[in-house]
Amino acid sequence: MKFLKIAFIGISAGFITGFFSTGGGMLLLPALIYFMKLDEKQARATSIFSILPMVVCVSLIYYKGGTFNLQLGVKCALGGIIGGFLGVKIMKKIPDKFLKILFIIFLIYASYNMIK
Repeated sequence: MKFLKIAFIGISAGFITGFFSTGGGMLLLPALIYFMKLDEKQARATSIFSILPMVVCVSLIYYKGGTFNLQLGVKCALGGIIGGFLGVKIMKKIPDKFLKILFIIFLIYASYNMIK
């Protein structure tokens, strides 16, 4: 039963990655915390690790379809590496409860800006 739950989470995150181009983290993080009972920091690390293969696969499909700006993507990736490194360093120092609050604020902000 646990395998089915994990498979469903993975398939759902993969669908969201391909359909909405979000990386699937908006689904993976809460699913790993609430359904798989991981602590906040472990869920974040597992989510990031899980997202990598999904993003690579979807990126290749977009690239083959001609809807991928390689030059811009590389520049964003380089910035993302630096930002990711800094984010992990800061995240390790922040209490889990505050991380949840920040994530909720981020989701509300992102949702609001998408419907503006």
